[in-house]
Amino acid sequence: MTPVELSVFILGLAVIVVTAVYVAAPLFAGGSRIEAEIPDDPRARWERQKRQALAAIKEAELDHQTGKLSDEDLQGLRARLEAQAMEAIAALEKEPRA
Repeated sequence: MTPVELSVFILGLAVIVVTAVYVAAPLFAGGSRIEAEIPDDPRARWERQKRQALAAIKEAELDHQTGKLSDEDLQGLRARLEAQAMEAIAALEKEPRA
C-alpha cells in the first residue's frame, strides 16, 4: 500500500468514525433532552392532545378510504379519538389563557 493510499484510507476511516459518533450521540444522551422539550404548561399539553387526536382522526379516515380500516374499526377508533379531543377542548375552556 502506497503512502497516498494509506492516507486516503485513514482519512476515509476518520470520516466514517466521526459521522457514526455524530449520528449515535442522541441515542446515548439520555432522556434529559426529551424532558426539556416538554413544557410544564398544562394548556400546552391539552393543545398537543387536541392536535394529536384530530390528526389521528384524519389519518384513520384516510386509512378507511384506502381500505385499511373496516367500518367497525373506524367507528371505534373515531369514538375514542373524539373523546380525547373533547376532553382536551373542555380542559382548554377551563384553563386560563396565559
